[in-house]
Amino acid sequence: MIQTPEPDLATTFDVIIVGGGSAGCLLAARLSEEPGRRVLLVEAGEEASDPDIWKPAAWPALQGRSYDRDYRTEPQPGTAGRVHHWARGKVVGGSSCLHAMGYMRGHAADFEAWVEATGDERWSWASLQPAFQAIEDHPLGGDGIHGKGGPMPVYMPGEEVSLVARAFIEAGAALGLARIPGHNSGQMIGVTPNSLNIRDGRRVTAADAWLTPEVRARKNLTIFTGTQVRRLVLSGSRVGSVEMLTPAGETTVSAERILLCAGALESPALLMRSGIGPQAVLAAANVACVLDSPDVGSNLQDHLLGAGNLYQARRPVPPSRLQHSESMAYMRAGDFAGTGQPEIVVGCGVAPIVSDQFDAPEAGSAYSLLFGITHPTSRGTVRISGPDLGDRLVIDPAYLRTQRDRTLFRAALEAARAIGHHQDLSEWREREMLPGPLGSPAEIDAFVAKAVITHHHPSGTCRMGKDGNAVVNARLQLNGLDNLFIVDASVMPGLTAGPIHAAVLAIAETFVAADEAGRVDDAQARASGTPL
Repeated sequence: MIQTPEPDLATTFDVIIVGGGSAGCLLAARLSEEPGRRVLLVEAGEEASDPDIWKPAAWPALQGRSYDRDYRTEPQPGTAGRVHHWARGKVVGGSSCLHAMGYMRGHAADFEAWVEATGDERWSWASLQPAFQAIEDHPLGGDGIHGKGGPMPVYMPGEEVSLVARAFIEAGAALGLARIPGHNSGQMIGVTPNSLNIRDGRRVTAADAWLTPEVRARKNLTIFTGTQVRRLVLSGSRVGSVEMLTPAGETTVSAERILLCAGALESPALLMRSGIGPQAVLAAANVACVLDSPDVGSNLQDHLLGAGNLYQARRPVPPSRLQHSESMAYMRAGDFAGTGQPEIVVGCGVAPIVSDQFDAPEAGSAYSLLFGITHPTSRGTVRISGPDLGDRLVIDPAYLRTQRDRTLFRAALEAARAIGHHQDLSEWREREMLPGPLGSPAEIDAFVAKAVITHHHPSGTCRMGKDGNAVVNARLQLNGLDNLFIVDASVMPGLTAGPIHAAVLAIAETFVAADEAGRVDDAQARASGTPL
């Protein structure tokens, strides 16, 4: 549907935001704070209405429902030839309506790679602190690190943490992992309950946090739902108009600025359907190239988790009162006491979480330790197969393509088994069910290939950088166009150590802060008579 107030479509907007996911919701709310700025938010899905969305423990069952795009990857040689389902939200709030609610900023060193890629300090850990703090409503807010009073709650679980997860934390600490108060101080190595985007026992989506009734009532903000953007039409060095398919039919709108926030799959796909991308890919899809941008759709990255290191329980495991995956322990490979930037992660799943290659035992009879690597070096691609919205995306994440990734996954499994077999878990552990005896590295790799599942963190396909092939510059402006910006996970040069939702929100908030600073500079220049 098209939300009121319904605009005159002949009107030129100041800003069109394509994609109503996490970044799009934040941008729509923040940019419409200026009453004179006309903002249009366009979302392909509808408003969230499924009550299960707000039940934290229900999140695994949301995948495959009508508001999940449910993409499929190409068969992956590195994962035993499997096709992986990638859940992506087609709903106002985007994937924040589907994900596991973990909120982790990342390690401070993660952002050094962003600064190196762009040559711009705005993407450093220190420079991003105001953005993170503006986002957050954290119980430790006001300490100079965490935010207080922001739109997005960051909940730190206490009494409701599962006894299995508590034993997992004790086992990790006994092996040398530091006990840390949370994952958001910049130093992630250690063990702690996961911080979650939950308030009063309910998930808080990006739409809940930013598109409040007060924001939606603004006369200068219009939201189109059920509306797909077919193509960006270029006019010289600008996007002249946006072709859309609404429930009422086809229409075209224009704006001074276009902000593309459709995510790591749909943002590059829209560019390619519009003739912006690698010439060979566009030609194969029968799309005329109007702007050669060779790296659009490349640099695709995702986190994998091994699912899993499975244990039969000695006694019934109570169901999670949170969201099943209750604690993530980040560490250096082969060194529980190591410090610095994490390399691997082990998570406690208070449920029998396994990949599609294994039979899951009955709920309450087993638990899983998940294991993965934090900074995979494998790089994949996404490309269009044809010019139309209905033509499928060809998604090849190139999972476990590099030897480094395979080696680190062995270390991650070894760490999971060390924790899983520790005496602090003995009152819960009856026996290890998976993987069982493994000998050579090849046997370990074969098990990992069958066990891994996506951690739902696709990113990097419109990377920012200072080099000639970068899709966007440090200001997130698409190279070669004056009024098109990309503000979502696709611009990330590299993954952060954990879930990427916090980083995506910080990217959007940083864009807004730069916009506000630019407007202040313009106003001061006008007041002084300086030419703009």
